[in-house]
Amino acid sequence: MFTQTWKKYLPVILIMLKRSVNGDQSLSMNHTDFERAAGGKKIKYSFSNLKLDKGRINSMAKHSNIAKELAALLVEDESSVKLVRASQFEFSMGTDFKLMIRNHTVAEAAVPTTEE
Repeated sequence: MFTQTWKKYLPVILIMLKRSVNGDQSLSMNHTDFERAAGGKKIKYSFSNLKLDKGRINSMAKHSNIAKELAALLVEDESSVKLVRASQFEFSMGTDFKLMIRNHTVAEAAVPTTEE
């Protein structure tokens, strides 16, 4: 239902995923895109705690269709799969249709050198 809408925003989301290394990212989206995709059905557009850990969705939380379709697109799309499988991301979207992206990837710990 929302796959086409997410595909519309995918190029910008990819840029935000890359920039998320430097800090949290947010994207304000048009509510009419999602309302049109829902076909007039009253549904909950907001979601939180959608985590992708090396390309796998967290199964502990129950996710709405809008969140599941975003995760499925990111895991299946050629342009995002490499980035998503190498990192840990958290996504949330409020009722204001602002997508928040947090990168929880831990930087590789530098190996300390010992001088003797």
